[in-house]
Amino acid sequence: MFQAKRLLLPAAVAAIAAVFAATTCVTIVPSAQAHVPGTGAAPTSGDQYGGPASIAAGTRDLLSQARRATRPFRDVEVAKAAGYERASDCEDDPKYGAMGIHYANPELVADGRLDVTRPEVLVYQPTRRGELRLGAIEYFQVDADQDLATDTDRPWLFDLPFDGPMLGHNPQMPIHYDLHVWLYRDNPAGLFTMWNPRVECPDEPSGQSRGGSRAT
Repeated sequence: MFQAKRLLLPAAVAAIAAVFAATTCVTIVPSAQAHVPGTGAAPTSGDQYGGPASIAAGTRDLLSQARRATRPFRDVEVAKAAGYERASDCEDDPKYGAMGIHYANPELVADGRLDVTRPEVLVYQPTRRGELRLGAIEYFQVDADQDLATDTDRPWLFDLPFDGPMLGHNPQMPIHYDLHVWLYRDNPAGLFTMWNPRVECPDEPSGQSRGGSRAT
């Protein structure tokens, strides 16, 4: 199902990421320290972040850091000024819901650093008034060996493993891992779930189509 999301990363973003994948290992900066699997509760639903009250204190602190750092990006123009570029149409799935429109930061995609305060991708949902509402942030990591059969380099953040490895969603996009965090919109499917059943992609004007490919 993960292949259903088709990010249309600009050629420059994909090319940089592909070069990075062949030569660089993941770097975790202090504010995004990977947690040892099983050391904290995995959030699902119930509090301000969409997780249970029992969410691990360390994970809750990281979520707070992420929210403080990304709050200005609720204004998409601020996000653009910070280097984020539109990378997809509104992505939806008839079974699972939708994600929205992805804005990727080429520099962050390429640098190989995972930092909760600097997500590689921002996910916006279009409103009926034609505005963009920030719903989720996404952490993106290129698979170092480009092999779907191995996952020894799987990243972890918030005491959770990234989804993947998964194929690129267009010919220029490398095999990768990603992790969504619905910080700004409730997701009944889970705080870290890719799709949100409450999100819908509005019909595009005549002659245009949405970019979401369907899950099978």
